Amino acid sequence: MSDVLTGGLTAAGTLAGRGIRLSRRNLDAVITSMMMPIMLMLVFVYFFGGAIETGTGYVTYVVPGVIVLCAGFGAAGTAVSVSEDMRLGVVDRFRTLDIGGTPFLAGHVAASVTRNTLSTTLVLGVAFLIGFRPAATPGGWLAAIGLLLAYVTAVSWLAAAVGLLTRTAEAAGAVTFFMMFLPYPSSAFVPIDTMPSWLHGFSEHQPVTPLIESLRGLLLDQPVGNSPWIALGWCAGLLTLAVAASGFLFRLRTR
Repeated sequence: MSDVLTGGLTAAGTLAGRGIRLSRRNLDAVITSMMMPIMLMLVFVYFFGGAIETGTGYVTYVVPGVIVLCAGFGAAGTAVSVSEDMRLGVVDRFRTLDIGGTPFLAGHVAASVTRNTLSTTLVLGVAFLIGFRPAATPGGWLAAIGLLLAYVTAVSWLAAAVGLLTRTAEAAGAVTFFMMFLPYPSSAFVPIDTMPSWLHGFSEHQPVTPLIESLRGLLLDQPVGNSPWIALGWCAGLLTLAVAASGFLFRLRTR
């Protein structure tokens, strides 16, 4: 049993390295996924920030939402790369090397987490340059990083399932648009109570709102209530669903 586990972890690590190398060869997509959240942050801060009342500096308010937005852009790349591997038959070669579906998908997810870590660091660096000043304690930083990693892992597995479900890279990218869209009808860019009343229910009870509220509170050293636990519950649910769906879809596509 331990040999099987060790072999699976080794294969996943090797495939994660492969995913990162492939990213280096597809720099235009990587740069786009990293720069788009930064451009949106700059647009919101400098074009709309002066007209939006949040009770604090707008850059301070918006950064947690932009960080979550990064995860959606990064997940889109995961869906596309999985779809391409399936379409080109690369996975058949891996299977002849006794590499199963779990290490194959885990490698893509690990590469996605690595890319998202880099893009999040870049967003935070630009945010500091334009006035973001967090007041988080060391414990707050650790909690925020843990929550963000849980979310990135969950959406990356979900994107892997999308890549298995779709037959082309274009379709994979289109389906993952929903994950990139979720931060907009949330508290990421404006307070929910400023939205139309018919949108309040969805905005308050969708997955990213408690995550964004948790990150904002932790980074600013403000009370977060039970938002982190709600966010973790969403992440756990999405991850469980995504892992189960990806396992089923992988068997369906490779039988």
